[in-house]
Amino acid sequence: MKNYLYLILIILSFFSCTKEDLVVEKRNYKMGFTTFPYDFSMEAVNSTYSFIEQNADIYSEQIDNKIPWESLLNQTDFPTEFVENIDGKISRKINSHQLLLSVSLLNDFRNDLKEGYNEQIPIYNSLTDEHIENAYFRYLEYLVDRFSPDYLVMAMEVNELKRSNPSKWNEYKLLSDKLRVRLKSKYPTLKLTESFTLHTWYQQSTDFINDVRTQSEKSDFLAISFYAFVMQKHTKAEFQGAFDFLHTQTSKSIAFVETNALAQDLYIPNLNNLFIPSSEVEQNVYLETLLENAQTNNYEFVIWWAHRDYDKLLAYFPKESQDLGSIWRDTGLLDETGKERPAFSTWRKYFEM
Repeated sequence: MKNYLYLILIILSFFSCTKEDLVVEKRNYKMGFTTFPYDFSMEAVNSTYSFIEQNADIYSEQIDNKIPWESLLNQTDFPTEFVENIDGKISRKINSHQLLLSVSLLNDFRNDLKEGYNEQIPIYNSLTDEHIENAYFRYLEYLVDRFSPDYLVMAMEVNELKRSNPSKWNEYKLLSDKLRVRLKSKYPTLKLTESFTLHTWYQQSTDFINDVRTQSEKSDFLAISFYAFVMQKHTKAEFQGAFDFLHTQTSKSIAFVETNALAQDLYIPNLNNLFIPSSEVEQNVYLETLLENAQTNNYEFVIWWAHRDYDKLLAYFPKESQDLGSIWRDTGLLDETGKERPAFSTWRKYFEM
């Protein structure tokens, strides 16, 4: 009887607690999205920025189309198309949010330099050539001065170069060293990094893993790009295995600068009959596992790419790019009609912590 009364007292004392008495775990990392729109219209662009403003506290501008190499090399005016694109992004800058600026040095296949507005790349003998270094530094300098970001990824998914064109990897490492010194000298308070794909780091040879880790240690924080479905990883245990590997590779703060998960099956006949099964449930499991790890391991931030399926925008892709673009089409927290998926509720739950 005495034990019974004691139990009742404990229960009553719990229900008498105020909200202030209860300890609620507070989110210790930032959450955000890229500004990639879901349609080729001003309405879609404006809607994307509005969504980010309401559902994030950081966001990412990715400058990964073309590099105005001719202008940078000759120090002449930038192409109108380039300037208008940058001006448009600057005009929509969300001043209440922190900003990650990610810039692509490498092309879509990550095997050489990004092409210019004339569809060509500069002539060079080595990525360490002075004219390449100076031109790309001017490019980064222009972008940093325009955007005033809190974080800069000076080159995206660089370990893909080691996989796709290993002869250029050592050249890239020397180039990045030179760029890092110059950027740190001019912008000493800017948090500077380069991004690495976890799916082309995890489960590689020991030499590959160690080489990438050594390169990553040069950065202010570890910037990760990760698409688990590319590795045919589908379960919570498989996702956790990749995260556990990542945590053994660094003592630095981790930031997922781009990531997402498929919300439905992917089938692309023209890419060797590529088929990757998935569902809204699997997408939600991936997001929940990621955000749990972000909290437990004190990540810097998590950026989801992108917030809504872009079926409409895909129709405007060049024909030769549509198959590749289809890979990430169905990864939004909203579907192509704007309907919220279960993962959006998970996002909001963690965002409001």
